[in-house]
Amino acid sequence: MAAHIIRRFGQQPAGVLVWNCLKKNFSSTAPKAATQMTVRDALNSALDEEISRDDKVFLLGEEVALYDGAYKVSRGLHKKYGDKKILDTPITEMGFAGIAVGAAMAGLKPVCEFMTFNFSMQAIDQIINSAAKTYYMSAGQVPVPIVFRGPNGAASGVAAQHSQCFASWYSSCPGLKVLSPYSSEDAKGLLKAAIRDPNPVVFLENELLYGVPFEISDEVLSEDFVVPIGKAKIEREGKHVTLVSHSKTVGLALDAAKELANAGIEAEVINLRTLRPMDDAAIINSVIKTNHLVTVEGGWPQFGVGAEICARIIESPAFNYLDAPVVRVTGADVPMPYAKLLEENCLPQPHNIIKSVKKILNVQ
Repeated sequence: MAAHIIRRFGQQPAGVLVWNCLKKNFSSTAPKAATQMTVRDALNSALDEEISRDDKVFLLGEEVALYDGAYKVSRGLHKKYGDKKILDTPITEMGFAGIAVGAAMAGLKPVCEFMTFNFSMQAIDQIINSAAKTYYMSAGQVPVPIVFRGPNGAASGVAAQHSQCFASWYSSCPGLKVLSPYSSEDAKGLLKAAIRDPNPVVFLENELLYGVPFEISDEVLSEDFVVPIGKAKIEREGKHVTLVSHSKTVGLALDAAKELANAGIEAEVINLRTLRPMDDAAIINSVIKTNHLVTVEGGWPQFGVGAEICARIIESPAFNYLDAPVVRVTGADVPMPYAKLLEENCLPQPHNIIKSVKKILNVQ
């Protein structure tokens, strides 16, 4: 063995020879450490790359510039790009949303941040009557390439006026595209796709996910990475029941699926990613395979995303494959309470999903 080492490496100290051999062997077999990125950093990266890529893109909203964003999503962007690209606005959603829509009509590509989508109600006339309808009403002559983005749904301890989910509200409006990311991969790829899209896009983030790190691939780090709008992602394969969700509740569905697997129940978890247009084919094909469906969302039950999915399944070939009624797991049908215990009971939890799955599978 010693002679073999000397023939390969020449006369070197024995310790160096042994270390070189060990290093070579370990470097070829040691697994590569997974790269992690928080949702906040993924959004920041997407904004940075798209502002750099396209001179027409700019960001405006309350505290997005000098303060680096209320949730630090725009951290460092004002320092890098200055006042022409990152604009602080007065506290008037109707006003700065209207400025953004006008800029889009004039050929720019604004990203309009709401500190929370609850405040987008102040600007809903601009979003619906101006942004969503103008391309149609102008017979295709006036596109409105704009992204409305910010946190949506319940955070923690912020009560009724800051906890509403607007997924079903905006998804009901023709002329809009509505995206609802879960992971860092979703956040970066979908935001880049939204900024590049020629249509008005409502981009529903979740405050509680901003600081959550997710593993990402080298592909996601590329400036060319985008997630196609209108395509759902199967986060977990399964054969007994389909769980369809979006945003933060995808994580709840995955947690429930892990616990169900311990009981021998394999749940397929679908991350919708896009709410309008919705990927009907992904849901239908999964239901045909599993014969059972549970929808999971943080919003209210009446006229919700889950209700729309139920209607589409009823109207599709998948209805004939169902072995049990579809069950919806949603937020409680009440304004969000402030008290922590009541808040927890008003939002879906993994045990609610598990109970619903066992119910339709007739498992104790």
